[in-house]
Amino acid sequence: MNVTIFGSGYVGLVTGACLAEVGNQVLCVDIDERRVERLRDGDVPIFEPDLPELVRSGLEAGRLMFSTDLAGGVGHGDVLFVAVGTPSGPDGDADLRAVRSVAGTVGDALERDAVVVIKSTAPVGTVDLVRRIVADRLAVRAATVEFDVVANPEFLREGVAVADFMRPDRIVVGSDNPRSIERLRELYAPFNRSHDRMIVMGVRSAEFTKYAANVMLATRISLMNELANLGERLGVDIEEVRIGVGSDPRIGYAYLYPGCGYGGSCLPKDVRALLGTARRVGFDAELLRAVDAVNERQRRTLFDKVVDHFGDDLTGKVFAVWGLAFKPETDDMREAPSQAMLDALWGAGATVRAFDPQAMGEAARVFGPRPDLALCQSRDEALVGADALLVLTEWREFRSPDFDAIKGALRHPVVFDGRNLYDPRRLARAGFAHYGIGRGTEPVS
Repeated sequence: MNVTIFGSGYVGLVTGACLAEVGNQVLCVDIDERRVERLRDGDVPIFEPDLPELVRSGLEAGRLMFSTDLAGGVGHGDVLFVAVGTPSGPDGDADLRAVRSVAGTVGDALERDAVVVIKSTAPVGTVDLVRRIVADRLAVRAATVEFDVVANPEFLREGVAVADFMRPDRIVVGSDNPRSIERLRELYAPFNRSHDRMIVMGVRSAEFTKYAANVMLATRISLMNELANLGERLGVDIEEVRIGVGSDPRIGYAYLYPGCGYGGSCLPKDVRALLGTARRVGFDAELLRAVDAVNERQRRTLFDKVVDHFGDDLTGKVFAVWGLAFKPETDDMREAPSQAMLDALWGAGATVRAFDPQAMGEAARVFGPRPDLALCQSRDEALVGADALLVLTEWREFRSPDFDAIKGALRHPVVFDGRNLYDPRRLARAGFAHYGIGRGTEPVS
């Protein structure tokens, strides 16, 4: 099948590379000329395990192509995927300008029957919006071309996105058009062999499913952080509670890890976008507001512990930071808790020595050159001359460090553990002051 992907960012690139891998002729179209040039050379601009190999394989086989020609992309595809960004606008609503632009291009250039697939995370009603725009543009040209627009939200987890696409737990399709459904069933057949994972539903239900899933995950994280903060004041170790609660099969262990807040390109944006949708229809989404508010507060929790230990004025203090990406196995720093933490440290006068296994290039882009930030080449280099260590991302290489070496490198044996990687009792025996999230460090009044 000939497939066009509009947008060569995270979702579009993974989708295109995986579809090409199973035999489709895929053209990825993007307006970023530099990105397209890099991808044509097999240079993947994001860190995602297994993705560079897939891209190079597709290029070498001639099944994966990259272009800036939008109209050419419309002409290429039997199926046209819209995988452009929908970032948060000033009011939290999803910004649909890129989606609208692609829809206009499709309407201006479509010459044969096609199915337009909305892969971007977009609010309920976006499929209807795209259908209207395409139809209006076709009418201006007096073109009689049959087309359909369906919803097909993505459920890719950064760090395992290729595996998620190749072995999906569900393929959600929103459509009531039998021909479109059959075309997508054919396209996804290579990923759907052991049992039928394709779930067909109404268009609006499919659009809503993506938001519902991410808001559910965000709610679990915020609830666990709320319990951690309460339990800490009662002398409770939330890690023990997590194991006790997660052992209930009705609950499970996923997304029950307390920490310094969720981040990334999905959960914060999608919670706010659904809040925006609720406002537009006059619904007061109290729980969603609480989920968002708890996360905003949680992003400052670890900094408050720093201030409790060192005082409000951190002038002259140096902090080693391990982890800048919002989660392991990615270089994505969008809305990462590290950004809020570093801003707070700098605001109090501190200097930061930071290391992340994959996000150093992204950190240089995000923060730019500044005298109060040293981007280090290793976790050990980050410790040199630091007063304390802050752990903000749970990378594997941070899980079992040499605590004697850490103690020897730090001016003060203090660890602020934003991901609860370490056993407070072990660190206490080693002579450290350990501050985690919900580890019962505060006395019961």
